Amino acid sequence: MDAMKPAKPTALAKPRGAAKAPSQKAITRAVTSSTAIETGKSIRQLERTLRNSKSGKFFDIKLAR
Repeated sequence: MDAMKPAKPTALAKPRGAAKAPSQKAITRAVTSSTAIETGKSIRQLERTLRNSKSGKFFDIKLAR
């Protein structure tokens, strides 16, 4: 009878700490890079537009936490 070897722990088996929330800068970069891919505009141009928009249709809506 063959003895079964215990399974080796994988990276997924390691306990994880609480996930760190992304910074506002990281969120802005993710949104602008995704939008840049879809629209063909530059990321810098879109980031500038987001930073400079003090008002707008959805300015008062906050992201879910």
